[in-house]
Amino acid sequence: MVKIGTPRPARPADISVRALVKQYPGTSSPAMAGVDLDIAAGEFVCVVGASGCGKSTLLRILAGFEDATAGQVTVSTEPVRGPGPERGVVFQDYGLFPWLTVAENVAYGPRQARLAKREVTARTERALETVGLSRLASSFPQQLSGGMQQRVAIARVLANQPAVLLMDEPFGALDALTRSSLQRELKRIHRETGTTVVFVTHSVEEAVYLADRVVVMAGGTSHGNSGYVREVVEIGLPEPRDVTGEAFNELKRRIDRLIHLPNATAPAPRSSGGVPVAS
Repeated sequence: MVKIGTPRPARPADISVRALVKQYPGTSSPAMAGVDLDIAAGEFVCVVGASGCGKSTLLRILAGFEDATAGQVTVSTEPVRGPGPERGVVFQDYGLFPWLTVAENVAYGPRQARLAKREVTARTERALETVGLSRLASSFPQQLSGGMQQRVAIARVLANQPAVLLMDEPFGALDALTRSSLQRELKRIHRETGTTVVFVTHSVEEAVYLADRVVVMAGGTSHGNSGYVREVVEIGLPEPRDVTGEAFNELKRRIDRLIHLPNATAPAPRSSGGVPVAS
């Protein structure tokens, strides 16, 4: 039996995307069209593709920060109609409150949820322990390196016990050594929590290292057509993964070729769940 005040990992959620279309006002064609994707509960999925193909747009729609023009997005069968505590988001920009300590930043979400003080403290301590920053709980963000600040951002999300963790280029601004260290930490956190993870990245190597599957997107407004899912690649490599191994690098080459293939026409928009799709 779990004691009161002890954070429990949220039940991981599955994600379903059906006939997703996103068209911005004043544009002649959708930024994305005909996107279909299923992500199993507890799965780690990376999304890659050239700039402008809709990777971050897809993530923002999953987070509820943007509305789809048409189509259907569900998390644990519930339609996404805006941001929700079951979906935690980590961006490249850490977004920490500089006037709050590390612990206060991490505790912010549970406090906003009006949890009991004991529960807030337990969640904060557990989240900081998970990312290895317990000793810096009383420090302020400006006293930390970029890598440590990103750890705080991850801990802040974990304290809310999300069922889905959405990450948009979270390690993109970090140096290579720090990035590698945080990749290993994220894999460990995923093993421990079982949270469903959707991770957007420009790095094919990062995607192959982290993911169970890699979603390769193509097209997009910068290429003159709508963004779409070109292929979903199963990784299937044993752990720990050897970035110098032949199997690892063959997957890198395969995904890189998919990214750089000439863009085909995106799948034709269709209706989903009775929702009309703009043409």
